[in-house]
Amino acid sequence: MKLKRGKFLLIIILIILILISFNKFLLREIKNAFYTISLPFFKNFSLTGDKISSFFQTFSEFKNLKTENQKLLEQNQNLLAKIVEFELLKKENEELRKALNLGLEKEFQLILVKSISKETEGDFILISKGKEDGMIEGLPVISAEKVLVGKIDQVYKNFSRVKLISAENNIFDVEIITAADSREKIYGLAQGEGNFKIKIKFIPKEKEIKEGETVISSNIAQKFPQGFLVGEIKKVEKSDIEPHQIIELEPFFKLNLGQTLFVILNF
Repeated sequence: MKLKRGKFLLIIILIILILISFNKFLLREIKNAFYTISLPFFKNFSLTGDKISSFFQTFSEFKNLKTENQKLLEQNQNLLAKIVEFELLKKENEELRKALNLGLEKEFQLILVKSISKETEGDFILISKGKEDGMIEGLPVISAEKVLVGKIDQVYKNFSRVKLISAENNIFDVEIITAADSREKIYGLAQGEGNFKIKIKFIPKEKEIKEGETVISSNIAQKFPQGFLVGEIKKVEKSDIEPHQIIELEPFFKLNLGQTLFVILNF
């Protein structure tokens, strides 16, 4: 009886050992199958994670690069602004030097202005000085080359309007410097035709006037100072039935926005 019980226990123990061994084998196989199935997923997940990490790193580097580019752009713009400011100041100094070389400051009290715009209708420009700068109506405007430009006809707080010498129906005295006899003084009335055109009238037809001769301002009527350059004779018309000849004039002034001009304060 005891022998049978001992065999039975031995069999039970062997079965348990077999089951334990089988479970370990089964568990190992299950684990192996799980790892085999899940390995590509974990591998892809790891690669995706690396890619995501690399993307955010690249994005951060791009953001930093964009910030650096913006800083460089601002620096370049600031440098460009300084260069433009320097060039404008250099140009102003050159214009002022021209005026000083002509001795204008010895004869007149001048104030430097800029032409800032042209009116769409008529021969008028706006300049950068106004009532607060001492501008008043009637003051002559000239260039650094001693060229007559016009006269202030309207004054505002910070800018003024200049009526150009070529403005329609603008009449002023002029003198023609003839090549035939430099001692002879020929005077006439210049009249603006608009659109930067000027004609000289009331010159007796017996007076010899040639194309290319120079016309300067006269102060007979005290409208402009004497001796400023007005223009060059472009065309001379004579008629047998008219006592006077009509002369077309090419003005010396060339209108450029931003141009440096001078206002004569003591006239």
